[in-house]
Amino acid sequence: MATVTGKLLLMGGHGMQTGHSCPTAGRCGRHHHTLSAEHLEQQRARSSQSGAWRGVGGVEGVGGGAWRRRGRAQQPGGGLGRGARSADSPTPALRASSSRSAGRPGGHPAGRAHLGRPNSRAAMEHRGLGLPALLALLAALAPRSFAAPGPTLWPMPLSVKMSPRLLVVSRENFSFSYDPSSTAGPSCSLLQEAFRRYHDYIFDLKKSQLGPPKRNSAVELKQLLVSVVLESECDLYPNITSDESYTLAVAGPVAFLKANRVWGVLRGLETFSQLIYQDSYGTFTINEANIIDSPRFPHRGILIDTARHFLPIKSILKTLDAMAFNKFNVLHWHIVDDQSFPYQSVAFPELSNKGSYSLSHVYTPNDVRAVIEYARLRGIRVLPEFDSPGHTQSWGKGQKNLLTPCYNGPEQSGTFGPINPILNSTYCFLAQFFKEVGTMFPDHFVHLGGDEVDFTCWESNPEVLDFMKRKGFGRDFQRLESFYIQKLLYIASTINKGAIVWQEVFDDHVKLKPGTVVQVWKQEMYPEKQAQVTAAGFPMILSAPWYLDWISYGQDWRKFYKVDPLDFDGSQEQKELVIGGEACLWGEFVDATNLTPRLWPRASAIGERLWSPRNIKDIEDAYNRLTVHRCRMTRRGIAAEPLFTGYCEY
Repeated sequence: MATVTGKLLLMGGHGMQTGHSCPTAGRCGRHHHTLSAEHLEQQRARSSQSGAWRGVGGVEGVGGGAWRRRGRAQQPGGGLGRGARSADSPTPALRASSSRSAGRPGGHPAGRAHLGRPNSRAAMEHRGLGLPALLALLAALAPRSFAAPGPTLWPMPLSVKMSPRLLVVSRENFSFSYDPSSTAGPSCSLLQEAFRRYHDYIFDLKKSQLGPPKRNSAVELKQLLVSVVLESECDLYPNITSDESYTLAVAGPVAFLKANRVWGVLRGLETFSQLIYQDSYGTFTINEANIIDSPRFPHRGILIDTARHFLPIKSILKTLDAMAFNKFNVLHWHIVDDQSFPYQSVAFPELSNKGSYSLSHVYTPNDVRAVIEYARLRGIRVLPEFDSPGHTQSWGKGQKNLLTPCYNGPEQSGTFGPINPILNSTYCFLAQFFKEVGTMFPDHFVHLGGDEVDFTCWESNPEVLDFMKRKGFGRDFQRLESFYIQKLLYIASTINKGAIVWQEVFDDHVKLKPGTVVQVWKQEMYPEKQAQVTAAGFPMILSAPWYLDWISYGQDWRKFYKVDPLDFDGSQEQKELVIGGEACLWGEFVDATNLTPRLWPRASAIGERLWSPRNIKDIEDAYNRLTVHRCRMTRRGIAAEPLFTGYCEY
């Protein structure tokens, strides 16, 4: 074994790794990493309790505590492009049909440090490892779940003041209720359902109390009083401007949660539930605390793809649960694509009858309504995407003359390309179809797609070429694309919907209506694209560095966590046009069997980046908190994959 003075050599493939990607798809070589013993000792000391109370979550308090926020300088992180949808995607990452990477479970190393066998203290010191350092290394590398009992918050709130004073909480005596000043009360079914849900989350622990509470003299927290200050919006749907801010004050015997709207109450309930933990005796415990919180970005999304693989409703609902645990607020539902058309249209039933994988692989209107309501009760918007004019092969199976016939010389080839943009019947169909979509989906926005339009078929079709000549387009197919998109944007405006499009629509110089949102997804030089889009005055969503269907060896969540959506050259006015981001999970290699572990906790890293202040960026603190949060999600029924070695206590 090679040695380095004062350091421990760790061998890739067998030893502890630090999240490096595999250099080739399918095989991982032996990479050598050194880890300072002194660093491990310091890291372990930081996670211990000495003097002031400090939880694993990195929330600090000294006595009464002063407001403190932690972090280091942020570095821009990279990501991978839009999955298999791009033929020239980078190769260092490996796409797989499960969370296994090169035969290694879950994409994570099963680390075992090669410590050697020094047979004496002198031998250890000769190798540069003093006994205290060696003991610290062994302790640091030992399997663990919680570093210490205590609250662990994810995503980190805006401001936290944590006191060492402890309160006990009991299942029998604790309740949620309303402050007399609240505009919402027992008639608010959204909050009543949330109270029931979070009571179960807090107290449904498998670890039972092992004996009488150790802190018999501790004050008991008996109630959380909720106050909604403004019009509650109990019966409304959330939107891009929904107020999710809240304040939380925990002090016995009553805690107070105040928010302007019910959406802030939902976020505050999640934080409150994370504050309660069980001590070593099994007693439910909470620290006195004061928290002020609001999201950094209003659009925090997860994209799921139900066209390449059909996802059962229960899988979608489970995803919504996990989104709420991580304070995501947009489900981007890429519901149809080339491969299948599972959306069951009332006006055009043949679309799903002939375009779905089978008649049992469809989403009925009742299914869609169930997803939307389940999401609403968790403060989550459902953003539908019906991508066109490309990615529409399944549309053509149920709608005659919708797609463009392709030609091989003077004869039709028997294949079809994008939606035919030269026929009036195309726009009559689209107007009627999107009118139904606008009624079914209450969100203000509809995603119109517009990406990866292959012009080859249009170029081969003599009728299309004649149309372009008459319109004065010449052979500029971007102008034909612009003609189509402009008509589609007009249709969206007639049903009072805002439009979101993929970045190709902007790249191809389509004339966009003011306020059209551009989603940047191409990994190559995406900060420059952000600058271009915002300089043109368009709001934008970032997803380029957050493609979760791409799998790389190691802890790739660290790469996602290091990304900041505002790391591009631009004015303050430009950066204010960044409304948020999305973690995208395309479905070529994802179905119900691996949807959840593929998403979580990797998406959690993106959730904190979109919610928490920019200066929350200490990645080792994030690792400690995310490890605990992952266990919390598994306890709540989310099959989140592990970050690294260790275990959960339940």
